[in-house]
Formats: sequence, structure tokens, C-alpha cells
Amino acid sequence: MFRTMIIILSTLTVIGVVALILVFNLNNEPEEASGERSIDEIRESSLLTEEITTDLEDGDFIRIRFRIVTDSTDALEELEKRDFQMQNVLIKELATMEGETFQSGLSGLEETVKLRLNQVMQEGEVTDVYTVDKVLQ
Repeated sequence: MFRTMIIILSTLTVIGVVALILVFNLNNEPEEASGERSIDEIRESSLLTEEITTDLEDGDFIRIRFRIVTDSTDALEELEKRDFQMQNVLIKELATMEGETFQSGLSGLEETVKLRLNQVMQEGEVTDVYTVDKVLQ
């Protein structure tokens, strides 16, 4: 009787430990499922634009570069093929701004560029637009 009780308790303990290990390991979501990507993945799916020099509405000149982040490498390839459309969007958005508006509305510009690029994209989407270099003259 004592021997049977020890075997049953040992079996239950082993089953409990295995169940806890499975619960803790299965509860941890992988990074892709939680939406967080590593910086290496972000850099692999992003494009650094050429430096664009254009004039603003009030006659000021601007030199600017962006890093455009996509959600996948397929979307990045499509964005690279659509480079002329991307430059067109950037120039048109900048041409409607004045120097004062540009200085205070850089975040709004990034969001507008993101929305306009997503309108032309078919294989994925632009997730972020970062201004990495700017000079206003």
C-alpha cells in the first residue's frame, strides 16, 4: 500500500512539473506574433532615400533624407521599384509647406508621406517614416 502511494505521488509530481514547463513555454509568444521586431529586421526591411533638394512654398530650400520602414522584404522590393513615385510624393508634400510649417510639422509630414505611400503600395505597407537628415535654407 505504501509503495503504491509513493508511485502515485511521484507520477503526479512528474506530470505536474511537465505541465508547468509546457504552460510557461507555450505562454511566451514569439516576437513576430507580438508585433515587435528586432532592429536588424527593421533595417533589413527599410529604405534610405536619396537626398532630395527642393523648394518650399515660401521660396526656402530644403535638403532632406528619410528612412522608410516597410512591414516585409517583399514590400521593400516593391518600394524600391516605386522609387519614382516615392520621390514624387515627397516633393509634392514638401512643395506645399512653408518654412515655419516645416519646422513645426515634421511629424505630420512623416505621417502624410506614410499614408500617401501606402495608397500606392500593393505588396505590403509602410509602417514608419523617419527623417534622418534635413537642412532648411
